Amino acid sequence: MWWWSGNDQDTVDHIFTKIAHSANKARVPLALMAHEETGMGLMEDKVIKNGVACELILDRYRNAKTCGIIHRDEVRGLEKIANPVGVVCCITPTTNPTSTAIAKSLFCAKTRNSAIFLPHPRAAKSTVAAVRLCHDAGVEAGAPEGFLECIEHPSMEVSDHVMKHEDVNIILATGGPGMVKASYSTGKPALGVGSGNAPILVDETANLSEAVGSIVLERPSTMA
Repeated sequence: MWWWSGNDQDTVDHIFTKIAHSANKARVPLALMAHEETGMGLMEDKVIKNGVACELILDRYRNAKTCGIIHRDEVRGLEKIANPVGVVCCITPTTNPTSTAIAKSLFCAKTRNSAIFLPHPRAAKSTVAAVRLCHDAGVEAGAPEGFLECIEHPSMEVSDHVMKHEDVNIILATGGPGMVKASYSTGKPALGVGSGNAPILVDETANLSEAVGSIVLERPSTMA
């Protein structure tokens, strides 16, 4: 989408902020939809996760430069120019379908990339709803129509076709080990995150009270 790649930083930041605010306002109904559809986790925890996805990403990347010249080295005479990758294939899980969709939508909007979402079959309805909300908010703020799309009836065959499609430039995979491994096997650049609830090592350099609190708070985000 040449029009999308040509947007200036102010427009991109407006789109990014609009999506974050719109998704945050819908954090409760999206959490309820995800919980009812998947039967996983606690609805209240999914509300928190949706809100965190919106607020933390917005706060951290609000002022990040993602358009044009983002760094200039006067001594060496070098410039670093940010350009979008193109089409991102976003794979989302059944454990956190809406928060993951929101987060990846925000990342794509901030970097001027388009995305096609592959939801988990047991979380397709809630994922589609989250992506559609982010898309509509982005378009209202100036993003091109269709910059975020979501497969409504996912299957292994469809996922394999989309991941290997020539128009897909990079894959962001969040899901089970099989799906993450499949994304790495496409021959395309891929960033994968597998199952959560991993063992955590707390060493002597950690702030114990902060570490324990963070671990306990993270517990609801991926547990069934």
